[in-house]
Amino acid sequence: MAARRVRHVFARLSVGDYEPALAGLATDVHHRFAGDHALGGERHDAAAVRRWFERLFRLFPELRFQVTDVAVSGWPWDATVTVEWQAEVVPRLGPEYVNVGVHVLRVRRARVACLHAYEDSQAVAVACALMAAQGVGEAAAAPITS
Repeated sequence: MAARRVRHVFARLSVGDYEPALAGLATDVHHRFAGDHALGGERHDAAAVRRWFERLFRLFPELRFQVTDVAVSGWPWDATVTVEWQAEVVPRLGPEYVNVGVHVLRVRRARVACLHAYEDSQAVAVACALMAAQGVGEAAAAPITS
């Protein structure tokens, strides 16, 4: 069940719909995205994660994920879900690139309590720097935190 849900969420993200991802978050979620750039840092509530997703899709309007593996361990009320993926990434300005990564989710009582993304954060930082150099101010903004 968890693997099918995760695949559905990534499929929706691939068409720009992050609402299914937000719907599954705990109110006190811990969201971490690696790197020193506009998308980096940590958020500790669902409202900040929403702002993060809004920024993500303003800066990268096209993200086409291919989930390559999903592993689930633990109990239904306290599970760890690992999602391996690759994505074709289209920045608002600049060249398209491919990123690969892993999301590790801690799911408690059917809600994502922790979501940590491990991807090529240098590729994200370079794309943000290129956009900032072309006048996209938000690409150089401080990370969204809470």
